[in-house]
Amino acid sequence: MVNVTKKAGAEHVDWAKVFNVTYANTLETTVKKIAADDNFILTGDIPAMWQRDSTCQVRPYLVMAQKIPEVSDFIRGVIKRQFFNMNHDPYANAFNSEANNAGHHKDHTTMTPWIWERKFEIDSLCFPVQLAYLLYKNTGRIDQFDDSFVSGIKKLLDVFEVEQYHTTKSKYRFERDEDRPEDTLVNNGFGSPVSETGMIWSGFRPSDDACVYGYLIPANMFAVLILDYIQELFSSVLNNSTIVQQAKKIQTEVRAGIEKYGTTTNQAGEKIYAYETDGLGHFLIMDDGNVPNLLSAPYLHYTTMDDQKYLNTRKTILSSENPYYFSGKYGKGLGSPHTPKDYIWHIALAIQGLTQADKAEKARLLNNMVATTNGTNMMHEGFNVNDPSKYTREWFSWANMMYCELFLNYFDYQIKE
Repeated sequence: MVNVTKKAGAEHVDWAKVFNVTYANTLETTVKKIAADDNFILTGDIPAMWQRDSTCQVRPYLVMAQKIPEVSDFIRGVIKRQFFNMNHDPYANAFNSEANNAGHHKDHTTMTPWIWERKFEIDSLCFPVQLAYLLYKNTGRIDQFDDSFVSGIKKLLDVFEVEQYHTTKSKYRFERDEDRPEDTLVNNGFGSPVSETGMIWSGFRPSDDACVYGYLIPANMFAVLILDYIQELFSSVLNNSTIVQQAKKIQTEVRAGIEKYGTTTNQAGEKIYAYETDGLGHFLIMDDGNVPNLLSAPYLHYTTMDDQKYLNTRKTILSSENPYYFSGKYGKGLGSPHTPKDYIWHIALAIQGLTQADKAEKARLLNNMVATTNGTNMMHEGFNVNDPSKYTREWFSWANMMYCELFLNYFDYQIKE
């Protein structure tokens, strides 16, 4: 951290100050050591571990793990807990540190004492695989690819195959007896109708809000990447041709489904990716501040920063054509139906910087993020573009670490991928 801070120099002392606070905060406040090699990661102000958040919370530490074995060991412990969770229930998105029945146990779905919440989100399966793969790429270690990992991958592939045929094969249901419609699935917990497209159905978005249409395009983009990782790992590290072929088949079908059913046109008539579709001719043209989102497609290695369809999509979602794009005195960017109108997300600002090459634009976004902490030197969920003293989530580790990832990227400290 000292070397990174020195590299920031006097010109960016405010960036370095926020980096030092946020980079240390996750280690100091969110880690619950279950055993010597088992690390539970709190999301922040909610006492549970999200499969998605926990990967994003430790991704920036991969830079240190390249040289510091203790950091590598710490990340290995997070992966162990993630795959314990995945093997327990691949449909759940958030877990307890012990079997204590904490969380949303009035939901109408198959709960256990270990589960905090059981909203099925594709990315909850993808992120742990990404972390295990990136630890391998950044350190060369392979002990994370144990029996629990292999078992988890088999469950992931089986769930993906089932949810490609959600209407006829899935037994997953989810309903919540609350007034907020975004927290439950319609159609008796089954979700709105979909046709078979080759893509994987998802009940919920990475915001934990319900999908309007069952095929969430950015989550399927992420699945394409993860299925590629699985093929590589089970060819070069783990010798299992059956898993390789299963992953390749699903990947081919998902990618074809995205390109055939997941594209539409914007108001200018340009071809873009939709946020969601049902395969029945309905599309949502929007984007959400959470990752995976359409903005993050190059970050997810589904496409490149200069791909024309991505550029068309980026232009569309970073404009008023996206109902969740907000602009004001103190910022402009992606918000979310999960947060109030005119609130934009620090996570989305970081992704905006990480998905383009212009260093001046990265600097602008870092300046904007640092200027909108309301004096806390910590990132938040969403903040009001006209009054940054109004924000959601005082303590949100995922957002803190996305700031760190953009900061490190700006100074050429890269996660090997």
